[in-house]
Amino acid sequence: MLKSIIGKKVGMSQVFDDKGNLIPVTVVEAGPCIVTNVRTVEKDGYSAVQLGFGSVKEKNLNKSLKGFFKENNVEPKKFIKEFRVQDAKEFSIGQEIKADIFKAGDYVDVCALTKGKGYAGVIKRHNFGMQPTTHGQSDRTRARGSSGGQGPQKVLKGMRMSGHLGNEYVTIQKLRIVNVDVQKNVLLIKGAVPAVKRGTLFISSTVKKVPVVQEVRAVKAKKK
Repeated sequence: MLKSIIGKKVGMSQVFDDKGNLIPVTVVEAGPCIVTNVRTVEKDGYSAVQLGFGSVKEKNLNKSLKGFFKENNVEPKKFIKEFRVQDAKEFSIGQEIKADIFKAGDYVDVCALTKGKGYAGVIKRHNFGMQPTTHGQSDRTRARGSSGGQGPQKVLKGMRMSGHLGNEYVTIQKLRIVNVDVQKNVLLIKGAVPAVKRGTLFISSTVKKVPVVQEVRAVKAKKK
């Protein structure tokens, strides 16, 4: 079964659970997505499903993409992404994937392009501490200091310095789905996700072990 979808970040909000606890959530428009291609082990060497999301004008596509959508007889899509599955034969080109593949309580990994923040110093980029503001340091309080150290007097590879911040793909793992609106294709995901508002999100079932619910632990403790 495919537990992946392409979505769009709508914004942040907050909801109350059954116990009255306030939960910050990210509102995500998840799908509907169209299966634009199917990869099989016999033909391609691996099993995957290619999904398309978002409308785009045909004049904005290059010649190869125009031919690809025309050959598969599907509507042109703005974003295309492949997701691995165990058996891709159960899917067909043109099939629609909606938000109902998820349910409340599922844990997902969300991947997206983060907001670009341009050139940043080490305090903003790497959370360095500031230098003392005393003894005449008028313009060096946010400087990184010496880049040399013990041993070879050279800048070693991987040294944390100033540079470009953001505008890179980041994955946030083990985010819980609070609610699913099947009619509107909307997911409410607890916490923050990468990407700017209206940015594209790639959502998949988490690859990590799902944490044990605290309520189950409390019930077991009472029985003892």
